[in-house]
Amino acid sequence: MTDTPKFLLVDDLEENLLALEALLAREGLELHRASGGDEALELILEHEYALALLDVQMPGMDGFELAEIMRANTRSQHIPIIFLTAGSEDAARKFHGYEAGAVDFMQKPIEPTILRSKSSVFLDLFVQRQQIVAQRDKLVALTAALKAADLQKNRFLGVLAHELRNPLAVLSSGVALLELPMDDLDTDDVKKSMRQNVRHMTRLIDDLLDINRIEHGKISLKKENLDLGEVLPHALEIAQPAIDAGDHELVVNLPDEQITLNADPARVVQIVGNIVGNAARYTPNGGRIEVTILNDADHVILTVADNGVGIPSEQQSIIFEMFGQSDNVRGISGGGLGIGLALVKQLVELHSGEIRLVKSVLGEGSVFEVRLPQSR
Repeated sequence: MTDTPKFLLVDDLEENLLALEALLAREGLELHRASGGDEALELILEHEYALALLDVQMPGMDGFELAEIMRANTRSQHIPIIFLTAGSEDAARKFHGYEAGAVDFMQKPIEPTILRSKSSVFLDLFVQRQQIVAQRDKLVALTAALKAADLQKNRFLGVLAHELRNPLAVLSSGVALLELPMDDLDTDDVKKSMRQNVRHMTRLIDDLLDINRIEHGKISLKKENLDLGEVLPHALEIAQPAIDAGDHELVVNLPDEQITLNADPARVVQIVGNIVGNAARYTPNGGRIEVTILNDADHVILTVADNGVGIPSEQQSIIFEMFGQSDNVRGISGGGLGIGLALVKQLVELHSGEIRLVKSVLGEGSVFEVRLPQSR
């Protein structure tokens, strides 16, 4: 948003200032008055002016001296100056005025039509300059956003390649082992590892597809009245491989009363499974993950707390953005693509709910809270 254009009127006579105000007043223009050079300089320090109209013959600092000071100051040197004088109209005087930095020299008594016409030119130039500056700033911001998006895209492709290459390597090795003619080969562990990596790849691809569906408005919820206590075990089952891999302690706190939601059961499973799975992946081995369900008036509150790596304070604002992984979790094996929480946020909001990061401390862990409306 641009500032309202302003003119500076400088004259030691009050009646002259009133006359200039009457001539130049219009909607969308501010007129600031100064009765001398010192007062004018104070105003210049506070405001940006589209035009300055200076009386030449003022006691103390005259108009020429004021113009010279303005031209010597980087803040005011660009302000167009029109001199107003009741003195003689000789060439030397005009030369002095232009040398001091004037763009025009008008003789009193002022012709109203000419003054309005000339001032309108400088007003239009000022407005155009403001528009150009605003457009420039938008282009700078857009360029920065495009660079950030390009960097984010490249980082995402690198993470995607890493996340897909590792399970593919396991699958390739598993297939090679199963093809070996070894009667004593224990294939159970090989098959288990292969199944785990297939699940991991499937989860990544499903998340990508869901994000695409949501962004194109192609995802629909199949809501029904459900008991959260019955759905929760299925959600925790999704995160169980990551919990087992990290040898974590999982603590679940449920209220005694039944908790009923009007929600899509598959999406609730996905929401809880993603958050708990994230906590498991970003918590060092032997950690603790606590899932708590509470009733709060019209909402159900799900809290997931861990004692994992935590999120730096300066990066906590981006974790719900697409590919918004924190720097200190990048490179963790199986850390995902950085879309899990972005997907969870969109699924929660589709249910008219809210997700937030309650707190996170580096080296101490994080606490996430999801609020979903109860069914009526």
